[in-house]
Amino acid sequence: MSDKDPNMEEQERPQPEAAAEDADAGELSETEALRVEVAQLKDQLLRKIAEFENFRRRTREEKDTLLKFGAENIILDLLPVIDDFERSLAYGKEHPDFDSFYKGVEIIYGKLLRALENRGLEPLEVVGKPFDVEYHDALMQVPSDAHEPGIVIDEVEKGYKLHDKVIRHAKVTVARDSDGEGTGNGS
Repeated sequence: MSDKDPNMEEQERPQPEAAAEDADAGELSETEALRVEVAQLKDQLLRKIAEFENFRRRTREEKDTLLKFGAENIILDLLPVIDDFERSLAYGKEHPDFDSFYKGVEIIYGKLLRALENRGLEPLEVVGKPFDVEYHDALMQVPSDAHEPGIVIDEVEKGYKLHDKVIRHAKVTVARDSDGEGTGNGS
């Protein structure tokens, strides 16, 4: 037989209840670890979904802005053409012997303006309004008893807005007091 104490053999042998408890504790910790990992992955997924939605929204806004103001450069290039048409029309009105030419230019001018207006261009109405640096470039101030100081009395070159954005300021002449005082707003 063995030199060992029989009681010792019993103590060395794993007890079935203790082994079951150790297995349950291992399973619980493994299950808890899996639950924590699932929660972390779920959190990461939700964050990625939110990031993607923000990206889509920003991209859509940039696209809308590009579509809204994409024609700005071509419109800026066409504004001098409109200015020339306006000068031609003014000259043609003063010389009635060019009546048919004048009417043709007038039709072309009207079509061009309608096409640009359909794309969001609108001229600034400035004469008779207070000077505003957001819309006007003052070329000079002229003494005037007929107008209040700071009122636009003449438009030298038209200003234009594309949708809500001023793309060219109106070049204007502004009234001032006859005694030399300015507009009072830094002009």
